[in-house]
Amino acid sequence: MKALILAAGYAVRLYPLTKNFPKPLLKINNKPIISYIVERLEELKEISTIYIVTNQRYFHHFESWKNQANTKIPIEIINDQTETEETKLGGIGDIVFTIKNKNTNDELLIIAGDNIFDFSLQLMMRYFQQHKKDTISLVEKDNIEELKRGGIVTLDKNNKIIKFIEKPEHPPTNLYSNCLYIFTKDTVRLYQIYLEQGNNPDQPGRFVQWLYTRKEVHGFVNKGRIFDIGTHESLKRARKEFK
Repeated sequence: MKALILAAGYAVRLYPLTKNFPKPLLKINNKPIISYIVERLEELKEISTIYIVTNQRYFHHFESWKNQANTKIPIEIINDQTETEETKLGGIGDIVFTIKNKNTNDELLIIAGDNIFDFSLQLMMRYFQQHKKDTISLVEKDNIEELKRGGIVTLDKNNKIIKFIEKPEHPPTNLYSNCLYIFTKDTVRLYQIYLEQGNNPDQPGRFVQWLYTRKEVHGFVNKGRIFDIGTHESLKRARKEFK
């Protein structure tokens, strides 16, 4: 299995911090966000390589980080060649770019490079290996305003997704989807079809919305907290609360 960290966005909501510096390398408690993610991935014996897809503006920052990082799993930095917010490929576009660039035909764990969390991925990986079903990470949230801003999932008794709604006015559950997915080889091949049909190339959750109506997708509830670092407010909160 390969892991793919999405790090090619331009994080305009965090300007001026990210004007010329990548969001995943911003520090939480004196450590880059992406280093926390890599440490969690290193707990998984299934992962053979970590791909980090970024853009032309930030590529050398990630190369510098990689050269100084002491990691157990080989890491490859991939440059999608874009230079501006207007020309970006989008999250799904970058996934397809990486799949083509590396000619990968493996199971794939995908994670956003701006997500920082305090739970292990081992239980979710074990679930995927036992069931061999596409599996997405969920956390339970009680804040109704947060639920309204996210992708909310309804599961059946077997953990199969039966509803996935983006930014619902009235959230039907408290199961909040994160950009953290484990996909089978067959599903990895469907990304190209998704784009060819003219679907949204940006938010990775849009692919899951498309996918669960076509094949069985499961949700796994991770017990812990996850911070999506998208704004100055969320960055400040993570720096205060994440330990």
